[in-house]
Amino acid sequence: MKILVTGATGFVGRALVPFLVQQLDVEVAVLVREVYSQVDLRPFPPPLQAIRQQFHVVYADLRNFQLTSRAIAEANPTHVIHLAAVGVTDPFLGLDTALRHNLNGTINLIRACFEKRQGVQQLIVARTPGERTNMNVYAASKAAAWNFCEMYGRTHHWPIHGAMIFQAYGPGQSPRNLIPAAITAALSGQDFPMTSGAQQRDWLYIDDLVAGLWAMLQAELSPAETVELGSGQTASVAQVVQQIYEIVGGAGRPLIGTLPNRPGEETVQFANAPQTRQQINWQATTPLRTGLAQTIQALIQS
Repeated sequence: MKILVTGATGFVGRALVPFLVQQLDVEVAVLVREVYSQVDLRPFPPPLQAIRQQFHVVYADLRNFQLTSRAIAEANPTHVIHLAAVGVTDPFLGLDTALRHNLNGTINLIRACFEKRQGVQQLIVARTPGERTNMNVYAASKAAAWNFCEMYGRTHHWPIHGAMIFQAYGPGQSPRNLIPAAITAALSGQDFPMTSGAQQRDWLYIDDLVAGLWAMLQAELSPAETVELGSGQTASVAQVVQQIYEIVGGAGRPLIGTLPNRPGEETVQFANAPQTRQQINWQATTPLRTGLAQTIQALIQS
């Protein structure tokens, strides 16, 4: 396999790329924007910088088709995993920004890969469960992009597959996300103001997610088929924050209900785990409390 990863400097990519370079008979390339070029000497995030000699880098802005096509030609991948997106931590971002990055960027990548469809044997596109209801700009832009993926997959019988990623968490996640923000407050002995936290979410530890993506690379899937990567179990946002404070055992506490709920959030999201096991012979194995404890320990050591 020659695997190209977009969005490699993001939360999922930082865990996926180190995993991939350890696999036998796998060559890894990452597509990044020019800000990581030799010109400005900006280093890669530590997990990638530590293995910088083990993967190839191609540069492109996915919003530009010509640059994207050139990067695909240079990387010459057999498999592409498309993680790049904007709005993961800001689902109510500007419409133009969401469309340029998430819709146009994905279409440009599809077109560039389709030009080399004899070489690109699989394109995996990260999806969000929010696409089911499209209650915010991020989810709607991702859903629009997936519509084009389905068109290419079904009309050309081409192996584009969706990886619907549920509530991923773990070491290395942005401090703007709920779990690292709550851990930081708990470790500091501070209270944590939050919403009612009633939303039920399917929490997926990062190592399990990486294993799920790897399983998708090995599986026989139909064109435009989506695999739901989640545990199939739910815990409320409030329960997760409470567990964090219990594990840390500090002086602070979660202040549940002191902030208003955000509009456009689904009440319940969880993956169809039995279906996923049938599709790719994979299931999540990390219990929530174990994953939280490992995430806390990693933040303490960082």
